[in-house]
Amino acid sequence: MSDLPFGFSMPNDPDDESRRGSGDSGSGSGNSPGSSGGDFPFGDPQQMAQMLRQFADMMSQASTPAPGGGGDTTVNWDMAKNIARHTVAEGGKDPSVTAGEYAHVQEALRLADLWLDQATSLPSGLTSMEGWSRSEWVEKTMPSWTELCEPLTGRIVESMNANLPEEMRSMAGPLVGMLRQMGGMLVGQQAGQAIGELAKEVLGSTDVGIPLGGEGRGALIPMSVAQFGEGLGVSEEEVRLYLAAREAAHHRLFVHAPWLRAHVTSLIEEYARGVSFDMSGLEEKLGQVDLNDPQAMQEALAGGEGLFQPQETPQQKASLARLETAVALIEGWVSVVVDAAVEERLPQSAALAEAIRRRRATGGPAERTFATLVGLELRPRRLRDAAALWRAVTDARGIEGRDHLWEHPDLLPDAEALDDPDAFIRGRADADEFDLTELTGEADGDSTGAQDDGEDGADGGTEGRTS
Repeated sequence: MSDLPFGFSMPNDPDDESRRGSGDSGSGSGNSPGSSGGDFPFGDPQQMAQMLRQFADMMSQASTPAPGGGGDTTVNWDMAKNIARHTVAEGGKDPSVTAGEYAHVQEALRLADLWLDQATSLPSGLTSMEGWSRSEWVEKTMPSWTELCEPLTGRIVESMNANLPEEMRSMAGPLVGMLRQMGGMLVGQQAGQAIGELAKEVLGSTDVGIPLGGEGRGALIPMSVAQFGEGLGVSEEEVRLYLAAREAAHHRLFVHAPWLRAHVTSLIEEYARGVSFDMSGLEEKLGQVDLNDPQAMQEALAGGEGLFQPQETPQQKASLARLETAVALIEGWVSVVVDAAVEERLPQSAALAEAIRRRRATGGPAERTFATLVGLELRPRRLRDAAALWRAVTDARGIEGRDHLWEHPDLLPDAEALDDPDAFIRGRADADEFDLTELTGEADGDSTGAQDDGEDGADGGTEGRTS
């Protein structure tokens, strides 16, 4: 079973300072206000309102929005970053990248990027080449985590507000403030813990399928690269070159297809729009705690079980299926391109490719990221299907014909194509006459002809499409 999305459960970390001394996280006692009877489930409404205001005041002092994030941010990203850095530090030594290591990374990225020229028609996407420590990875990728997580966490707060029980409407102000502050802290803590754990195993800026440091900013983590190669019987230089090729290939794809990042993010947002919650867990939990004790309320809400459980809808399941297909297509394309670029240059490329596949099968950074973010469990079979599809398209249409499909999201294969690559290739015969301007909305004319000449004029690409 996949992990629940950020904010739906707390990490079970015995060393987590925030949970020490919390007992069983807010189990009820016999003298709870909820036991006083009456029509209102939590006792005296006025007492409830006063306690909530006190608790909201306490939380507002303990939680502040991240700088530059605006007052409406739902996640305390300062807290997330600090927890992530602390998690990295707890994991052991995280040395700064030496000048020699930095130079090795730059050399590997530069050389691997040159090799890719013969495996893809997409031009180089690297604008900088850097070596990072794990703590630097946390710092430099945090803006991307904010972008990925905010749509979901914002929807969590909206959904909780919309589903408040009628009895609580009169106290909506203090309750909403309390939930927003608490939610920001809980999600910030969980996100920080997850990001910190990922930092211990990521190899560069693109391990999760998206360039987290920004398109064109290629990076490797020397310490993680060395650990990845341990036990493989492959030289560290060869390991570094192989991973550099994967890093550079991701950047080529995302720079050439500027719509791709927004496409993945929009699928996460689409999932988030369908989030709704059963608030009965909140009512039951609050009815078991002493509202005179704000700490008890914090522990009850931090317990996570029975609170804010997402109600998955058919629309959300469809969104997750589309997200899985998009990520599989990205990773499958990178695998095929990298294998073609390095197979005659790196003697142990097959062993390195197998190590990457095993890493995915046991839950690599990409798999863990999407499982934690939206509850999506990426299936290794789907990644293999995508690689097989891209190989089949390359054989049938050539390199240019394959890479042309990244021109627009509507040209990409769908889930059915992953199941039956041959049917997809046969069906593309009619698409050879399909004008891309019908998708982009551009006017017909000379510019269309120039575009067609540039994309289809090469003999190899044309022959591949009619084979």
